[in-house]
Amino acid sequence: MAAEGGGKEMNEIKSQFSTREGAYKLLTHSEYSRPNRVPFNSQGSNPVRVSFVNVNDQSGNGERICFNVGRELYFYIYKGVRKAADLSKPIDKRIYKGTQPTCHDFNHLTATAESVSLLVGFSAGQVQLIDPIKKETSKLFNEERLIDKSRVTCVKWVPGSESLFLVAHSSGSMYLYNVEHTCGTTVPHYQLLKQGENYSVHTCKSKSTRNPLLKWTVGEGALNEFSFSPDGKFLACVSQDGFLRVFNFDAVELHGTMKSYFGGLLCVCWSPDGKYIVAGGEDDLVTVWCFSDCRVIARGHGHKSWVSVVAFDHYTTSVEESEPMEFSGSDEDFQDQIHFGRDRANSTQSRLSKRNSTDSRPVSVTYRFGSVGQDTQLCLWDLTEDILFPHLPLSRTRTHTNVMNASSSDGSSSLPAPLPRSNSLPHSAANSKSAASDNPIAAGVSKFATLSLHDRKERHPDKDHKRNHSMGHISSKSSDKLNLLTKTKTDPAKTLGTPLCPRMQDVPLLEPLICKKIAHERLTVLIFLEDCLVTACQEGFICTWARPGKVGLLSSQNQASSPSGTVV
Repeated sequence: MAAEGGGKEMNEIKSQFSTREGAYKLLTHSEYSRPNRVPFNSQGSNPVRVSFVNVNDQSGNGERICFNVGRELYFYIYKGVRKAADLSKPIDKRIYKGTQPTCHDFNHLTATAESVSLLVGFSAGQVQLIDPIKKETSKLFNEERLIDKSRVTCVKWVPGSESLFLVAHSSGSMYLYNVEHTCGTTVPHYQLLKQGENYSVHTCKSKSTRNPLLKWTVGEGALNEFSFSPDGKFLACVSQDGFLRVFNFDAVELHGTMKSYFGGLLCVCWSPDGKYIVAGGEDDLVTVWCFSDCRVIARGHGHKSWVSVVAFDHYTTSVEESEPMEFSGSDEDFQDQIHFGRDRANSTQSRLSKRNSTDSRPVSVTYRFGSVGQDTQLCLWDLTEDILFPHLPLSRTRTHTNVMNASSSDGSSSLPAPLPRSNSLPHSAANSKSAASDNPIAAGVSKFATLSLHDRKERHPDKDHKRNHSMGHISSKSSDKLNLLTKTKTDPAKTLGTPLCPRMQDVPLLEPLICKKIAHERLTVLIFLEDCLVTACQEGFICTWARPGKVGLLSSQNQASSPSGTVV
């Protein structure tokens, strides 16, 4: 596994790591924190969060960064990979009494060099609208806590709107606000607008328009995070009850649902094209969910504790027109590649074929996403075509991933997808034996990325996935009677083994490209920017990692031939 790549140095904090595109390097001079640079005592404190906005400054220093540490909120010019951070000159700094900032979001639509609109959510339930450039506080919402008394877990501007924003609370409710409207001096009265399985939406009943415009009650327990689709039409929510729920935001209708393998879901994000959603949480996994099919298509196992943030890398994700590329080498070379694929997990050769040469798909697709967790580790993942486009949709009788397959109906065996292409792991030694086939190998590496597995029978129906704090021991009922929108109580015993929550052996298991310890305290931020990626830990240190070629690294580290997937 990639997580073992560090060997004895696993406990060392890494300052750089390599992937197939080159070396990422921590820029120590670009570290942001409280001006005194003293590690923050984070016991009992809310997570450190970071927000960015570009104000289109003529000088070229358009990026602005906001972050919260304990009771404090800071707003700086973000110099990224270009210049060292000057912590002595925050544009704005605020210290709050009696409550702590928990999350924040800039309105990118209205931001200028003279003015920005920043929403800040608080631990006592209020939401503040401030302008850190003008140093103004324009409005305070839920000031008397009449709308919701619980902690604000997530706040975001509605995409494409200058005035609408959405706020989630640990009560499990979400509220839609308009900055132009007041909140009223009495507890709001609500009228049911729409109701569905484990959710309801109410409008605010009053003579004059007031906030909140809508109240969403979603699932059971805290609503931990939500994320709008790239086109702004859909809303993905993850809750402490372990469910991902995806809504049509304007129609306030449920589109689809997914259940975590274990425990609550803590974070969620969309792919750049809106086709896939990744969620992470207390099962230590990242789960990839297909929007169109409403089903889990893969899980990723690399973290050793709760996953706190997932994010797609828009700049490394590639969806491009390409000619079919053939495997350059003999059949024997290709056979060797399959058997020793894990040792050469990110070799250039293993990635030559971008799409199936016999397929009619006109594009080559690889999605890159990352995750950080309470285990202080950063993982990067590639979601490749063998996962995205299996020959047939996953079926309940399929017990193993695209990595390992079974005999086809004509009695012949087919070969698995090469491990390096999908960064996938086999599930057992028995599966590995099935990989060795006497059949001739078809030409073209990607032929094996989309092999049909539909005739695979469950060989070990009684053998459950074994993992600490997993739910593998729970017996599953027949999933034929349960569809994605089954109206049952969220009993884990009834969801495991159904389309809501497939068993571990029923979907491909991704292996991280890299899995590196990069902090002393739990990680709470992962943001991908054009020149760098940004992480932050609970000690209050915001770190900038320069992308390959974006900083003056040693020439050897910039070579395309440098070993990938290892720590230098």
